Amino acid sequence: MALKFTYGAKRPYYSGKHKQHGMNVQLPADPVGRPVWVSPALPGAVHDVTATRTVGLTDALTRAGVKTFADKGYQGAGGTIRTPFKRHRHRPWPSRGQRDVNRAHARIRAIGERAVATLKSWKALSKLRCRPHRATAPVQAILVLRLVEERRGSG
Repeated sequence: MALKFTYGAKRPYYSGKHKQHGMNVQLPADPVGRPVWVSPALPGAVHDVTATRTVGLTDALTRAGVKTFADKGYQGAGGTIRTPFKRHRHRPWPSRGQRDVNRAHARIRAIGERAVATLKSWKALSKLRCRPHRATAPVQAILVLRLVEERRGSG
């Protein structure tokens, strides 16, 4: 899962997809939808597959044998990362079976998206105005605070 935040900076941190400056943080979630780990922040222009390979997430998940459900942005990541079927420009629409698989995939992936939403709900992250390498510590601190908050609420 990619976590993107906006901040004011120069061109190297500009995401052409989102048309704004930001950062890319990779975030795997457990089956319940809680964030497990956050990667170091990378510039927003870094593609999701590149980010997972850069931080070694693809290899770590594959070595551990963890099946991961990701969006179409991770197509070609390999290993144990599963992506939905994608329609290509000069090919026919996905079959009925492929659409059913995509629907089931989306239901599973929605749990992981909840993890991204819980981190993005922290107002401090929406106010970040720094380079990605400086944003890593606050993002990881918020993950720890979130985990402490969950443990306190469950007891």
